[in-house]
Amino acid sequence: MFSGRSTLNSEQIEQQMSKAEMSGYRNIPGVIGLVVTVISVAMGVFHIYVLGFRPIDPWFLRGSHLVFGGLLTFALYPATARSPKNRITLIDLLFMLLTVVPFVYLVVNFRTIIYRVGVTPTTTDFVMALCAIVAVIEMARRTTGIALPIVAVIFILYARFGKLLPGILYHRGYSWPRIFTYLYSLDGVFSTPIFVSATYVVLFILFGAFLQASGAGRFFIDLAFAIAGRARGGPAKVAIMASALFGTISGSSAGNVVTTGSFTIPLMKRTGYDARFAGAVEAVASTGGQIMPPIMGAGAFIMAEILGVPYLSICLAAAIPAILYFTAVYFMVDFEAQKTGLKGLPRSELPEVGLVLREAYLFLPVVVLIYMLVVARVSIIRAGLYGIITCYLVSLVNPENRMGIRKVVGAMVAGARGCLNIIGTCAAAGIIIGVVCQTGLGMKFAAILLTYARGVLPIALFLSMIVAIILGMGMPTTAAYAIAASVIAPALTRPPLSLLPIQAHMFVFYFACISAITPPVALASYAGAAIAKARPTEVGTMAFKLGIAAFIVPYMFVYGKSLLFVGDLHRILLAVASGLVGIYALASAMEGWLGGRIGILPRLLMFAAAISLIRPGSSTDLIGLGLMVLAYFISHFAVFKERIKTWVSRQG
Repeated sequence: MFSGRSTLNSEQIEQQMSKAEMSGYRNIPGVIGLVVTVISVAMGVFHIYVLGFRPIDPWFLRGSHLVFGGLLTFALYPATARSPKNRITLIDLLFMLLTVVPFVYLVVNFRTIIYRVGVTPTTTDFVMALCAIVAVIEMARRTTGIALPIVAVIFILYARFGKLLPGILYHRGYSWPRIFTYLYSLDGVFSTPIFVSATYVVLFILFGAFLQASGAGRFFIDLAFAIAGRARGGPAKVAIMASALFGTISGSSAGNVVTTGSFTIPLMKRTGYDARFAGAVEAVASTGGQIMPPIMGAGAFIMAEILGVPYLSICLAAAIPAILYFTAVYFMVDFEAQKTGLKGLPRSELPEVGLVLREAYLFLPVVVLIYMLVVARVSIIRAGLYGIITCYLVSLVNPENRMGIRKVVGAMVAGARGCLNIIGTCAAAGIIIGVVCQTGLGMKFAAILLTYARGVLPIALFLSMIVAIILGMGMPTTAAYAIAASVIAPALTRPPLSLLPIQAHMFVFYFACISAITPPVALASYAGAAIAKARPTEVGTMAFKLGIAAFIVPYMFVYGKSLLFVGDLHRILLAVASGLVGIYALASAMEGWLGGRIGILPRLLMFAAAISLIRPGSSTDLIGLGLMVLAYFISHFAVFKERIKTWVSRQG
């Protein structure tokens, strides 16, 4: 799509995105590789069929989803760094059996086993459930790292030995058979997270894979370059726009970093940004993809299921906070570009807007998706299916993008692989949720939070923020949110705190997301550092600074529910205006820039203005605006003084 002497043409972009997406997987040749491909395609076909045409029992749907995920995870993810990258090992085959055999046992004995799991299980029930749980923990370890499996094991141990703990954490304890059979049920591994993964998430990941195969992925990148490429600090602004647009496909912070960042980070470095800033910009922008409607991270689907509201309501609630988030990052990048005198890319290296817009039809699948959700109000599943069909149809317009059998198979394979970390995450999160339900830990944690907060909302919010961030360090957002939603959100909705459910859940969801850019463990920042060839700690620190607005926005919609589209339209508009001004003040304070470099006092005043604008209200807004005016006057006092002298001399 790029015209002229483009820095990166469409083919290069597609190759880099594909290379980034394939990194970390085994490349298995021959017959075994073909078998893995067939399983990947079968997974996509199975889900489209049972979700769109022939529903099956929830046990079988969720169990089949887990089996597909297990087979592909153990085939494609090496057990260790030293494991072979081109073949499946005996240990992989063993874990495949640990995934498949328990499910087969469940299907064969389904009519009797569902009445005794977690209550009076047999020895065989216990052994099968134990095998399945071990496989799930290993799936999570291979796809997400060691943090989530450790947490899952700690929770299992708590279920067994809670009777040894003092005080409020005490419970009577359960036997190993009751624990493991309870966890391998609809109350544990097959609970809400895996249900969401097996229905909404798998379809939307397939939709994203088809969207990219249709050429829309390159269209989004070209559009971002055409709009923002020539602007001050253009490549950084392209990264912001591209990550926001690509977030509608990916919904994964690390996934966004390794795809869009593979070409935006080198471009940022080329135009003058230092490596740590380039990596941090991409990390922060990519993290925002998980809160960007219409397709957010898997946690948003879980939120809709927990709250019992349409997914559209979650998208609507997330829209304004997402705008505030990306606006803040844009201001930070623009101020940095002004401070360092960075320029945009030359016109000759950018795509022409007219040529890019000729392929605007590639955006049609997203339009259809939004139309189906907002206007037609069909189910999420039906909207996803229509979106996939539309992707195929729009690909037929241009022979270069046309999806033949090879591209369709490639999209199916990419979609299946894109689900693997979500499946492992959701299954392991189900273990934790199962223990919370079995032991009543959620109620106890709520009591602990309320006790320490002493009914004071700011303290409760701060403690909740810390817990959500800690949960998200080294753990996928989906798991971090699922755990936080079960143990933190209920406390925030109880008196005397009494937040609305959407406020409480969106609050912990936000901080579960931005844990990806919060030191000391900031996975998105580390991914950006690897591409930028910078120190991870430095990139993480810079990302924390650039994303500071993300730490403010959740407090804004807690104290001003209008930002979640709750209330009258005029209140919502006033809250948005106040929020945007506050975000500008915050960015100015962090970057030390207000039409020029400013000193410590104006920065403090701008920060105070931003805090004042957090809580929507005429008095606090006026205070905030007054502080901004004062900061501007102080920072430009010398200029004003000189102008006054000039005016007086002219009058004299």
